[in-house]
Amino acid sequence: MPMNAALDDLSRLDPAAHAHTGEWVASVLRARIADGQLHPGSKLSELALAAKLGVSRNTLREAFTVLDGEMIITRIPNRGVFVAAPGREEIREIYRVRRMLEPAAALWGPDLDVDALKSVVADARRALARGSVADMASVNQRFHEVLIRGTGSQGLEEMMTRVLAQMRLVFHAMSGAPDFHSHYVELNAALAELLAAGRRAEAAQALRDYLDRAEAELLAHLAADAPQPTGK
Repeated sequence: MPMNAALDDLSRLDPAAHAHTGEWVASVLRARIADGQLHPGSKLSELALAAKLGVSRNTLREAFTVLDGEMIITRIPNRGVFVAAPGREEIREIYRVRRMLEPAAALWGPDLDVDALKSVVADARRALARGSVADMASVNQRFHEVLIRGTGSQGLEEMMTRVLAQMRLVFHAMSGAPDFHSHYVELNAALAELLAAGRRAEAAQALRDYLDRAEAELLAHLAADAPQPTGK
């Protein structure tokens, strides 16, 4: 989504209903990035965002500090604030976090909603049938969001929102590999079936293997796309 359109979407929020805190602004921007509405490299205009959100520029700067700490935005001196483009080490860190959170949710989540997971899988299969890479990416993200929601922990949900925002930025590196998302549709389906059958330990291990595979695929793609050194 172009930056102007994303800002128009922000303008429909009612900031009067919220405390004007940097954390709230950070949550709004984080959600827009997780939804794919703000792309890596997009410049975040301080003046325009403050006006659209109805907050002070100081409050917006507080939000930028939060998002900078989460590796979701990058501040470049004398140039401005940009949506981040994660590299190899950022990808490794994302998957370190995911390997701790998601298998544990599959193994122990007390509020696991298997029907919701199966519904997400059905949506992903429809996106696959349409050949919509963007929809597959969004729905596959939602699968992991629903899985973490099954922990019943608001703190873990908030942490996963940050991780999913980072993952959305990583996905842009895979634009040259449109089939990346397609094979995870059925892997998610298999996970949902294991969980529906109460085979939680198997699901947790399958999820670890799945995350290892995804990380390796992303890193290999990033390495293949890296500029190659040229001889003199």
